[in-house]
Amino acid sequence: MKLAKAYGYLRKDLEEIESSINQMIQADHPVLREASTELLKAGGKRIRPVFVLLSGQIGTYDLERLKIVAVTLELIHTATLVHDDVIDDAEIRRGMPTVRQLYGNRVAMYTGDYILARALEEITLLRDPKIHHLLSKTIVEVCKGEIEQIKDKFDWNQDLRTYLRRIKRKTALLIATSCKLGAIASGVNEKDAHRLYQYGYNIGMSYQIIDDILDFTSSEKELGKPAGNDLLQGNLTLPVFMAMKDESLRNKIKNLFHTDQTVSEAEVKVIVQDIKNTSAIEDSYAISERYLNKALQKLNEIPNSRSKNTLLEIGKYIGKRRS
Repeated sequence: MKLAKAYGYLRKDLEEIESSINQMIQADHPVLREASTELLKAGGKRIRPVFVLLSGQIGTYDLERLKIVAVTLELIHTATLVHDDVIDDAEIRRGMPTVRQLYGNRVAMYTGDYILARALEEITLLRDPKIHHLLSKTIVEVCKGEIEQIKDKFDWNQDLRTYLRRIKRKTALLIATSCKLGAIASGVNEKDAHRLYQYGYNIGMSYQIIDDILDFTSSEKELGKPAGNDLLQGNLTLPVFMAMKDESLRNKIKNLFHTDQTVSEAEVKVIVQDIKNTSAIEDSYAISERYLNKALQKLNEIPNSRSKNTLLEIGKYIGKRRS
């Protein structure tokens, strides 16, 4: 089953959100407009809007209010991707040239800033302090995560807790916030809104861990970038932490990246295979599964509904993802 099939009944509402996103990035300045449009052409799963709508259905469903939340969150997510690509010197995203590759770092940074500003402009249409407070806190944490990721590159002394905090800020918080803001905008009671937040957080952690696993197990064609690219960029992910329990492999990885010479993709391929030859992939999936089970447990505390069933389906799909 494809993920989109689980929430196929939201297709028209998601199309409206997509249209609104496109309208929001139509800048007067031609370079900003072109750069933003190129970025959206790369597409994406739009999973944050899906979580906003599904959480909103647990309360009083109002598409106009939820659309504002969904557009805001997707624009914030998109802005972080542009900034990520500048930091990582990325040339390709989802198989297409990045904004920085097409227009350079300066234009890319201003494009990201512009998209973020449009997101903040959009959310002002909802005059609810709880929404603004949660969104502000989330953006602050996401920014901290970006700085921490730069600081942690090639740091072989960091521990597993550092990695988990990093992916919390990188992925899980924005998904958790999508769930809770959708609930708040629809008048869901505080307890259920918090349960949805916890569901989103744990789903986000599970999702990012699997993404990090796929960086080692998927092909370059599937990833749109070379396998092991995170490691090549100096980003230590869960499979690396699990594999480095083997002292000899830990030393091999450290020695490779401690040389003054540029590490080649061929050398990284060897390390990727070494990691796959350990139990690191299976161990990482086991940790992802723990987060997934916590997410599903939180959903069990919410009254039954069609949207709850869909959120359960999405969780199970994410847990089974192998490509």
